[in-house]
Amino acid sequence: MAHQPFEPLCEIPETFNCRSRDEGLRAESSSGGIFTVIATQIIKEGGVVIGASFKTDWTVCHEKAETLEEIVRFRTSKYVQSRLDNIFKETKKLLQSGRKVLFSGTPCQISGLHHYLRKEYDNLYTLDFVCHSIPSPKVWKMYLTQMAKNEKVTHVTFRNKSNGWNNYGLLIKSGNRVIDSGSNLENLYMRGFLEDLYTRPSCSQCMARNYTSHSDIMLADAWALDKYHPNLDDNKGMSQVLIVTKKGKNLFSKSVRGENVEIWNVPYVEVEPTSIHLPITASTKPHPYREYFFSLYNQKPLKELITYCLDQNDRRKRKIMFVKNVGRIFALDKIYQLWKKRRK
Repeated sequence: MAHQPFEPLCEIPETFNCRSRDEGLRAESSSGGIFTVIATQIIKEGGVVIGASFKTDWTVCHEKAETLEEIVRFRTSKYVQSRLDNIFKETKKLLQSGRKVLFSGTPCQISGLHHYLRKEYDNLYTLDFVCHSIPSPKVWKMYLTQMAKNEKVTHVTFRNKSNGWNNYGLLIKSGNRVIDSGSNLENLYMRGFLEDLYTRPSCSQCMARNYTSHSDIMLADAWALDKYHPNLDDNKGMSQVLIVTKKGKNLFSKSVRGENVEIWNVPYVEVEPTSIHLPITASTKPHPYREYFFSLYNQKPLKELITYCLDQNDRRKRKIMFVKNVGRIFALDKIYQLWKKRRK
């Protein structure tokens, strides 16, 4: 029997923009480095942090970390589905032993954990993020294999900020050689992901939106920073923190205490949950060519197939826009003709 979605824990969470003063940490993080700041607090209190980590074959798996050195591998976004394996079971054992646990993951993974535990634990802290959707792990593996050919991949980041936080992109390297790179608006894998060409079907009917995952804290990029606070946008990354529960507020307050974090309390409107951060409130829509893509992805080179699907959809959107504009012109002409008749 399928689990029923939780009720929302809040409607308007308290919201902060913040960033670490550690420039090295910010450079290695997706946005402002605040996940590491919060995770560090848990480690200092003798707790365990659980998050998504790359394996040696560049698949992604949830693992535990008990030292500051170990949490480094949880930094930066990983735009591929993470394997959970036995991590829920291991988390439960840690909680029952009395250890503090910070579990980070997608909203649906946080919801799944709470459904698995079936009870509240005072020593459990959960952290999710604004989740666009989750790409197919098989497509990622095929893309990586086809791009690398026979070379050994030694470095992958989906949030390369060498051209700035606002122009982040994918970077794949073999030693010092760049195998694949490009901004989120240019790189084919990133474009296919952001346009939902090969994201999971369940993402279009997500039951963990609108703060129903029951996470304590939600993280995001402060993408509207240039609109509301352009003077703060140094293009190196700013985190947005949404406090969902009192427990989350207590953990966040302890984590950012001191002089290592710059923090600004901002109104919730700056999150823009119905536009820039629409995934907070609404599921993504499958790409019109998704079924076509999956009918051929085992037969054609992925770069060729992704390019074709994205180009065809661009043409489709241009046709729709053309028809709409023609319709507007005819409507305006009709109004004009009626106006002329009445003038006579």
